[in-house]
Amino acid sequence: MKRMLQPYPSRKVILGCLISLFFIIGPRAVTQTTKDKLNQDRQQLENEIEYTSKLLDQTKKTKETSVRDLQLLSSRIRKREALINTISKEISEVDRKLTEDQRLIDQQSRELKALKDEYARMIYYAYKIMKVQNRLVFIFSANDFNQAYQRLKYYQQYAAYRRKQADRIREAQVALSLQMHSLEETRAEKLKLAESESVEKSKLDREKQQKDQTVQELSRQEKQLLATLRTKQQALNKLKAEIERIVAEEARARASDAGIKAADMRLSSSFAANKGRLPWPTDQGVVTSTFGEHPHPVLKYVKVNNNGIDIMVSQSAPVKAVFNGVVTKVLTIPNLNRVVMLRHGEYLTVYSDLDEVSVTNGQNVVTGQVIGRAHYDLDEGKSEINFQVWYGKTILNPQDWLR
Repeated sequence: MKRMLQPYPSRKVILGCLISLFFIIGPRAVTQTTKDKLNQDRQQLENEIEYTSKLLDQTKKTKETSVRDLQLLSSRIRKREALINTISKEISEVDRKLTEDQRLIDQQSRELKALKDEYARMIYYAYKIMKVQNRLVFIFSANDFNQAYQRLKYYQQYAAYRRKQADRIREAQVALSLQMHSLEETRAEKLKLAESESVEKSKLDREKQQKDQTVQELSRQEKQLLATLRTKQQALNKLKAEIERIVAEEARARASDAGIKAADMRLSSSFAANKGRLPWPTDQGVVTSTFGEHPHPVLKYVKVNNNGIDIMVSQSAPVKAVFNGVVTKVLTIPNLNRVVMLRHGEYLTVYSDLDEVSVTNGQNVVTGQVIGRAHYDLDEGKSEINFQVWYGKTILNPQDWLR
């Protein structure tokens, strides 16, 4: 026997296995990360839909359908569409995993067959050798002790290699079984997601029908809607004029005080550095009206201009400061109830339609501090605040500043 059997795989084989493992684990790790992110998005959307539904139930306690009902329905529809899109992406990820699982099963099946074929040839070879000569006779028929020792070592290595090959077959069978189990779990996951997608699509169809009915009901209240809009716009215009007056007064007072100007600069810089990262003024809420000019949701050819954003919240929810600052003014405006203005250097944040204000003029506040509670409108069964951000005399879009 010139060449001894190798009981362990060569370096080339090990390197090949490591490369294969990299290409198998790498994409699967990326897929798992994507899957986790989509799952988080789905859970967040489901929570937002549930919260919006609670607000709708709150407004339904009133007798009449309001514009806020329509806005909440529209918000829920948008979130439902986003949820369906997220589930669809999850299904695509599961399909990719199914393809990968099947590819691995095919690969492992081929490897297992190759191991079994090699083991079968080994057994057949051993049988042929043993049939020709007895192992002990083969060892003791050696020319010298060294040759006998080499023959004995050969049998020992051969037996060890056979055991190693049998272990590899068992390991390959276990791996294949686990992979097939993973495939079945993935198929079950896809079925569950497909059922969930179908349920959400049915809900979306019903919500769109409900929205159309709400639009029809509100269209018959055109005069009332116009009157309500006019009253709200007058209140917002009065608030704007009051803010501009206060900004001008404070600017004159600070212009002559170098110490205040320096402090304002530091606070302004800190506020500006947090653009896009400020906390929301409420723990939860649904934006029912965005910043700027946009069409009225019901009245044709009527445009609504909002200097901030309207956020509908649960009944009398706490309202919080979005950044460190000083209470520059607490006032009352008809149809906007209590208003709190906070100064952050050259920036100003304004919180309207509050009750139970818990701060006073000149008081220092910190980020997240409760400054009041949202006013609850008994007629419409809702709590909704208006939030604005100003820089000097310039009105800014709050959603650019909130995280």
